Amino acid sequence: MASLKELRNRIASVKATQKITKAMQMVAAAKLRRAQTRAEAARPYAERVEQVLANLATAIAGTPDAPRLLGGTGKDQVHLLVVATAERGLCGAFNSSIARLARDHANRLIAEGKEVKILCVGRKGYDILRRQFGSRIIEVVDLKHVKQVGYSEAETITDKVLELFEQGEFDVATLFFARFRSVIQQIPTAQQIIPASIPAEVEGPSAPYEYEPEESEILAELLPRNVAVQVFKALLENAASEQGARMSAMDNATRNAGDMIRKLTLNYNRTRQAQITKELIEIISGAEAL
Repeated sequence: MASLKELRNRIASVKATQKITKAMQMVAAAKLRRAQTRAEAARPYAERVEQVLANLATAIAGTPDAPRLLGGTGKDQVHLLVVATAERGLCGAFNSSIARLARDHANRLIAEGKEVKILCVGRKGYDILRRQFGSRIIEVVDLKHVKQVGYSEAETITDKVLELFEQGEFDVATLFFARFRSVIQQIPTAQQIIPASIPAEVEGPSAPYEYEPEESEILAELLPRNVAVQVFKALLENAASEQGARMSAMDNATRNAGDMIRKLTLNYNRTRQAQITKELIEIISGAEAL
């Protein structure tokens, strides 16, 4: 049985931890409001870019003039997985759920005889995936020193991906991130970004359009920008999802610390009462002996 001093130290330690988790929960709540606003503001623009791209692509897809970012390389052998996670932990299953989705996707491709390459955005995803796919990770993008993710970080990642594509390093690129839905729900998502994925419901423009310059010239400019926009949207979704997951995880940790403090306090009181009872018995026994 633990001594009274050990129990007092344990209670003090848990109380200190509870203060830390409560503070982290409050900080995450404050950051979440800003991150959620940015993520929700980026969604309409990213969706509209996809719609414009789809309308343009339907007129030129399958033709010799189709850009490689739209038509692809004509092969489906080498896949690049861009796995975006957080730089820090203490956010529940946020990082592991994204990494699990990417790992399952990679294992399925490998089972089909495909070659898989991985580009990690964030150290936590790298720490999880390197155990199984260490030799397949080609680069890690570190965003640890970035206080607030901006479009410049998305452009840096996009430039790396487009450079690899131009060098013929892969045929298909898929982006993995967590879409923010609520504080308690972040949805791991896989989105193909190269070649551009055209929504099935868009069959063509509702009215005839004449483009100037030609569709191919517009797509040559729009397709790389679309990749950057989708990467930027994923980073913003991840930022909101990370804070939501951390807020939920720290709230659970604070509650668990409170339960542990109550149990330790009850144990401390019982131990103290038993010790007092024992001392009283010893005093009474000594008095009777005299």
